[in-house]
Amino acid sequence: MTVYRAEFPEKLRFLFEPHRYKVLYGGRGGAKSWSVARALLIQAAKAPLRILCARELQSSIAESVHHLLRSQIAEIGLEGFYEVQNSAIHGRNGSEFVFAGLRNNVTKIKSFEGIDRVWVEEAQAVSKGSWEVLIPTIRKEGSEIWITFNPELEADETYRRFVADPPAGAAVVHVNWDDNPWFPETLRREKDELKARDPDAYRNIWEGRCRAALDGAIYARELRVAQVEGRIGRIVYDAARPVHTFFDLGWADSTSIWFAQSIGSEFRLIDYYSNSQLPIQHYIGALQERGYVYGTDWLPHDARARTLATGRSVEEIMLAAGRRVRIVPDLSIYDGINAARTVFNRCWFDEHKCVEGLQGLRRYRYDVDPATGGFSGRPLHDLHSHAADAFRYFAVAAEDDRPGGSARGIRMRGWRT
Repeated sequence: MTVYRAEFPEKLRFLFEPHRYKVLYGGRGGAKSWSVARALLIQAAKAPLRILCARELQSSIAESVHHLLRSQIAEIGLEGFYEVQNSAIHGRNGSEFVFAGLRNNVTKIKSFEGIDRVWVEEAQAVSKGSWEVLIPTIRKEGSEIWITFNPELEADETYRRFVADPPAGAAVVHVNWDDNPWFPETLRREKDELKARDPDAYRNIWEGRCRAALDGAIYARELRVAQVEGRIGRIVYDAARPVHTFFDLGWADSTSIWFAQSIGSEFRLIDYYSNSQLPIQHYIGALQERGYVYGTDWLPHDARARTLATGRSVEEIMLAAGRRVRIVPDLSIYDGINAARTVFNRCWFDEHKCVEGLQGLRRYRYDVDPATGGFSGRPLHDLHSHAADAFRYFAVAAEDDRPGGSARGIRMRGWRT
């Protein structure tokens, strides 16, 4: 008989009750992650379970919860039951823990069969597209999806989907440091110091409350004004006007596309699409599936580079497919950000179809200078920057026809109808 020793905060008793979704969110020090690790290890010791441990991005096993599970195996006395391998953990009864990133592994995620539990860690960063791939994949009778995260923005997909408007069958529990009876004194001092120094940061980091905007967010003011003015909501596609697309190209990184119409003095961002590790033909198909009447596809300057695999450039492939293509002028990132700020007050966004693009814009922020600890003035390159880069190309290409408008704006043939 397997013997183990484990304690849990009283608030987390529900981890041993049947629920389709088990959502733990809140601030630092609430013992969310190690409690989930312990509960899953105990359940998998009692019965053979196949458990997928996932997060939005995972380029190596070191970025997963593998190390946490290994330390908890020792902590609760299950070393004799589990075999810890480099990329998996196996139990003597056939239980298995496997690990994967969601964003760049669509095919792998869809191929998982017989999953009993999914644990999505740091789930605040999980996109709408990743949830829409993962959830239908976990279809075994009695399967459960466990979610742990420290919330950041109310508009983030995970917060909206599982906290603001949770699905049927969800147990949603807010967990903070004061729910943890083993909260260490070292963290208590750190918590109190931050509370005295920066109450807003304290509420987010330790109380698990959403921020109004991320620190260093580049378009925080512009998005806040757009929200207040009602420019983020339901946008109706006008079939009498062409839809223009604006690409940021990537392979290991995401390819991101904004879909926009110009109506009067307004730019209406009606749709957004993103994917990765797929050829340009996939994105041409995604455009065609939407059924819009298209105008021009605007591509970044690197679309003219020919690849070794095909001997053709993205521009050439799209022209051969009958697309109308133009290249966005190659301005600096800083000029592009300024162009985006210039046109932002004329932009309207569909909050449902553009949810992932808006998430990218909200999380697009300046990098931190490691020498000073302050913001460097350089945008951080991460999974959110691709939506912002495509939006920047839109802004550079967009016609600025106001009196005294920016000389950097270009006239887009066919943009005005």
